[in-house]
Amino acid sequence: QVQLVESGGGLVQAGGSLSLSCAASGSTSGVSTMGWYRQAPGKQRELVATVTRSGGTTYAASVKGRFTISRDNAKNTVRLEMNSLKSEDTAVYYCNAHSPLARLFPDSWGQGTQVTVSS
Repeated sequence: QVQLVESGGGLVQAGGSLSLSCAASGSTSGVSTMGWYRQAPGKQRELVATVTRSGGTTYAASVKGRFTISRDNAKNTVRLEMNSLKSEDTAVYYCNAHSPLARLFPDSWGQGTQVTVSS
């Protein structure tokens, strides 16, 4: 089992910046990819960004060039730096950890943190 705790959410003005952090604990040795997802009211949860253990990254087209994901394997943490924020970025952001060798539950999720961007 992997436990995830997010922090850093809050209210920010459009055009501003905000950073989110996620701390992982438990069976972290089996985690390969970590990432951030978000869900706005009435919408499905969507991928924001992912980062592999070796540092490879992927981004949703809507955030590419504005957000940066990074990872510290020694500390088992992942960070999402968000710049040039837009009102469309308003959502609950969830941290994810993927363990491909886990038999029953390969994906672990945090409780989520609210990000609100005012226009």
